[in-house]
Amino acid sequence: MMTPENVTEIDVVLDYHEQTKHRINRPARSLGYMDWKNQPNPFRHYHGTSRIDLEQGEDFGGPPYRGLFTGNIPPEKVDYASISRFFYYSMALSAWKQVPGGAAWPLRVNPSSGNLHPSESYLIIGPQAFPQIETGLYHYRPDCHALEKRRSFETAFSHILEQALPPNGFFVGLSSIYWRETWKYGERGFRYCHHDVGHAIGAIAMAALALGWCATLVDTLNDETLSLLLGCEQGNGVEVEHADCLIAIDPTTQAPKGSRTNLLVDQAFMDTLRSTPCLGKANQLSDKHHDWPIIQSVSAASRKKEAVVSGESVGRIARQDGLRLSPAGEQTAFQIIRQRRSAVAMDGLSSLDLSQFYGMLQRLQPGDISSPFSAFPWIPHISLFLFVHRVIGLDAGLYVLLRDPHHLDLLKTTINRDFLWEKPVSCPSPLNLYLLTAQDVRQVSKSVSCAQDIAADGVFSLAMLARFETVIRENGAHFYPRLFWEAGLIGQLLYLEAESIGLQGTGIGCFFDDDVHDLLGLQDPSWQSLYHFTVGGPKEDDRLQTRPAYSHLIQQKPTN
Repeated sequence: MMTPENVTEIDVVLDYHEQTKHRINRPARSLGYMDWKNQPNPFRHYHGTSRIDLEQGEDFGGPPYRGLFTGNIPPEKVDYASISRFFYYSMALSAWKQVPGGAAWPLRVNPSSGNLHPSESYLIIGPQAFPQIETGLYHYRPDCHALEKRRSFETAFSHILEQALPPNGFFVGLSSIYWRETWKYGERGFRYCHHDVGHAIGAIAMAALALGWCATLVDTLNDETLSLLLGCEQGNGVEVEHADCLIAIDPTTQAPKGSRTNLLVDQAFMDTLRSTPCLGKANQLSDKHHDWPIIQSVSAASRKKEAVVSGESVGRIARQDGLRLSPAGEQTAFQIIRQRRSAVAMDGLSSLDLSQFYGMLQRLQPGDISSPFSAFPWIPHISLFLFVHRVIGLDAGLYVLLRDPHHLDLLKTTINRDFLWEKPVSCPSPLNLYLLTAQDVRQVSKSVSCAQDIAADGVFSLAMLARFETVIRENGAHFYPRLFWEAGLIGQLLYLEAESIGLQGTGIGCFFDDDVHDLLGLQDPSWQSLYHFTVGGPKEDDRLQTRPAYSHLIQQKPTN
């Protein structure tokens, strides 16, 4: 780490990113072994507070998955039942897995690096779900699908809520416990925590769409205010929760993007929060800890200090809108959301129809309100470099999907000048997909993804590259985690899209950062690879038994 007194917060986050790159001869620093005795408890709960059990939803009902992208889902009324379904389809357990005779482990609707789940979620709600749910702040417990009351809000808060949201709207907050990821991944854990914030934002946005609602990130609060709102301000030590973001849920209409992000909290209300202690005491997750000072440094440097909107205007996103390819498959939204799994291995044989491939790429583009990307109040900073292996009707090779057409000139002048930049003849005109080089790229995709077979054995894999140093310097150090949020949301949608066409996906957090940059001919940090992903036919492990998500509550026997 840099130590001079004149080092800026931007310098700290840029240095953290450089220090935590995986290299063939030097992986990012971690313990190097699994300290199983101190594996963190995957579930946070609060002793000494009241609990509201929520209703479980359907695993196979709801609107068609394809209908989520039309904007035609009738909005459900906000009440106890719909709040129950909202969390069931966004942050709840999805199943239990077990090797016969061994320990069982839970899976969740929202994916997580290493299934470690550093993200905690909160509900801030007014009187619309009364009497079952009173006005206040609640922590969501996925292990028992319940809400824990953390703080009651008086008339002052209700007034702010009414001003900030349309009638019957509510907030969902997200925080991260870095220890859950650093326990396994060491210094790179900060990156993975913010991937998971993006996964969670995506899961929340998709659940909202399935209920006819709209999710929008509130990016006008500084982190001090956000910590107060979520009850995270008193924490300390390695297991502290770091407040990440607040999401506004609009149940009245899928309103124009960015129209409900201007929440501001005055000093008097903050003083009221400080004088009103939160209810309950957090459980301890591990007996012992390993501290990573670089995590503390980058966390402090990337806090949002000012209560202003981050990122650039979103107005030009609509220019990409126009391609309308229907999602494949007949499954319902709830089925796809609840059955999402991370493939452990790919079969190396499955292929993908070209129209399905193009449809998937279309839904990775920002667009109108019927897209989870409408949650972000900034233009896209990430474009995708795809290693195409077995898409029927498309040459194998390296491609780029531009998620903002303005990336074309930026990349053409930055990466390898010998790339082809040829648009496939079959590609629909609104889709900015370009062939860079036509060749078998299975080995190179495996090589840059830490030599993992899963990158080569899928139908395709990809690297998510973000406009990096310029964006951070323009917006501030707090924008560094937000780039990972964008990457994580892309990953969450890829998971669901893969399920909808009978395949599966897997996020790849281990890759050789600069090998990816060298492959593309990048000579500076203007673009950086933040996340890899692969989609293909999964290899199933027949030894595993599957149990329903809440079988531990109803004592249901496992089934194969």
